[in-house]
Amino acid sequence: MKYKILSILLIGCLSVWAAGKVKTVDINRNLQIYNDVMRQLDMNYVDTLDYEDLLETGIRAMLSHVDPYTVYIPKKEDDDLKMMTTGKYGGIGAIIMQRDSVVVVSQPYWGMPAQKNDVLAGDTLLSVDGMDCFKKTTKEVSDKLRGKAGTTVHLTLKRYGESKPIVREFERQEIHLPAVSYYKVLDDTTGIKTGYILFSEFTTNSSKEFLQSIENMIQSDHIERLIIDLRGNGGGIIDEAINIVGFFVNKGTEVVTTKGLAQTANRSYTTSTFPVYANMPLVIMVDKNTASAAEIVSGSLQDLHRATLVGQRTFGKGLVQSLRPIAYDGHLKVTTAHYYLPSGRCIQAIDYAERQKGHALKRDTAGGILPDIVLNDSDKVDITYSLYVKHMFFDFATRYRALHPTVDSLKTFELTDQDIEDFIAFLDERHFTYETETSKYLKQTLDVARHEDIDSLTLKEIEALEPKLKPSYREAIYRNLPSVKEALGGEIIQRYYFQEGHIDYLLRTDKELQQAIQAFNKHEEE
Repeated sequence: MKYKILSILLIGCLSVWAAGKVKTVDINRNLQIYNDVMRQLDMNYVDTLDYEDLLETGIRAMLSHVDPYTVYIPKKEDDDLKMMTTGKYGGIGAIIMQRDSVVVVSQPYWGMPAQKNDVLAGDTLLSVDGMDCFKKTTKEVSDKLRGKAGTTVHLTLKRYGESKPIVREFERQEIHLPAVSYYKVLDDTTGIKTGYILFSEFTTNSSKEFLQSIENMIQSDHIERLIIDLRGNGGGIIDEAINIVGFFVNKGTEVVTTKGLAQTANRSYTTSTFPVYANMPLVIMVDKNTASAAEIVSGSLQDLHRATLVGQRTFGKGLVQSLRPIAYDGHLKVTTAHYYLPSGRCIQAIDYAERQKGHALKRDTAGGILPDIVLNDSDKVDITYSLYVKHMFFDFATRYRALHPTVDSLKTFELTDQDIEDFIAFLDERHFTYETETSKYLKQTLDVARHEDIDSLTLKEIEALEPKLKPSYREAIYRNLPSVKEALGGEIIQRYYFQEGHIDYLLRTDKELQQAIQAFNKHEEE
């Protein structure tokens, strides 16, 4: 019996060794093919080639067949890597966007160089440090705007209402985007003080920012319960997620385990500190864009019966990435493991291994985290969406800011009926056209019907639907007035009170936030 067991073990070891050897041979063979292709290109291709570009394109194409999260980061993208992990970079502190052939300032951040030096949302970038920005991409312009803190940047801007270009020259500084985008004590008729935190990303020391926000609200208003808003939070560093969970559960509590191919990927993460708020009631807001580390926080606190989740099923990213250094100071962000919540569930919604088998990728409808209180996510597409994607809200806000140097206080600002009429007149000036998706599909149907054996009477009946499916945008705006006012008012208020003002304005009419507050009352009744 002993010899039989030894034989089985030996056969098993030989099988593993043989499989490893075959794998190594396959890798070496394919690397040789790749090298030979490059050598033939070098010797025979008719024009000069950019080998660095070819290599990066090849690597990125290869990794795109693995999963969306495994990516190559060359040394020249060190700033992006720093931004990804720390939320910091050297620059002017503004978001930019592409508009046809020009690049426009979308949002300057309050208190950062761009805002302090009178760079406004809506300003068109004509040049940056002598580089003409016409027909440049946002990446090209962004790369030029970024630089070492303390260096000078020279901007030439075109501003609405100004006939001459505007020149601004100031120093770059280290930009730190806060992980806590916003926090406040909510008004509540029950008399119970409720804290609210909008937490945007899990970067280095973000858990400290999170804790400081709670402590500030306790000191100022003695909050008794907390809403954590993780809607749209795409995740980040897993250790920061563990730290945040540790504020609310006992020391030594297992939050998540990771399992991968390499032994180093197999790990159990437990809280390392005593809880600061062990008994504070918690509600966590989530949606379909809550992912990764945000799902670890929300899912583990749900499993541990420590928080009530409100919203929609989360994204379903149960994959862990690690940074690995590679040659010439580059990095590979590679998926190394799946993570499992305290209940043992892995919430990964897409099995990317299926792609390697030649199968189409499918989303598991059971993936992600199902909230305790599920709220409807309206998929209705109305005129608000069309106005947004065509930048009508943005452009009107640019003009509004030029015509109104000041507005009412953040708490009292409201769009008037005249503002809505002015907006409609603005759309007339811009020759705005509103076409529903149904109208687009009808056009396609008519094109097919006119080439098929459809009788003329039926064809006329279909054609008669066309004018009915082209609504007046005035009527559509008034039919969807609450959502239009929310989007337009938010864009305008952001021009005066920046990001915090925008968030504060939107929270006024946030129905999901009201549901989150009610979740506390429901829990207390039970």
